[in-house]
Amino acid sequence: MEWIKEYLEPELIWFLFGLAMFLFEFALPGLIIFFFGVGAWVVAGLCFFLPMTVEWQLLIFLVTSVLCLLILRRTLKKIFFGRVVNDPKASEYADENVGKEAVVETRIAPHTPGKIEINGTLWKAVSEHTIEANATVTIIAKDNLTFTVKPT
Repeated sequence: MEWIKEYLEPELIWFLFGLAMFLFEFALPGLIIFFFGVGAWVVAGLCFFLPMTVEWQLLIFLVTSVLCLLILRRTLKKIFFGRVVNDPKASEYADENVGKEAVVETRIAPHTPGKIEINGTLWKAVSEHTIEANATVTIIAKDNLTFTVKPT
């Protein structure tokens, strides 16, 4: 066990701790733990060049982590998680298949949903009419992932 003591340098410990924080971010998404990894790597870099006491290391770790969290989280979250755009036509995009024709894959009855094929993808469909497989239908509405159709 003596050989391990020569590898227990503060910069290596902080580096491995930071690496663990980055890996934990994959398991616990939310872009919070990531910044503690950044703080650990900052301390690892400083320890590599400057000898510091444990108290200073912890202080620098906490200050760097919290500052990065407060300053960068919102910006990085927009980059990695996307943005919500206030587009007045957003509802039109969501219903882009309304009015198009589709092919029935499995029989649709008034109280029994079936499947339709649109652009190579199967979707759940309901109708007030009984429609047999391989028939062509027109999409008249969309409710979440279910289309309402009528015979063509």
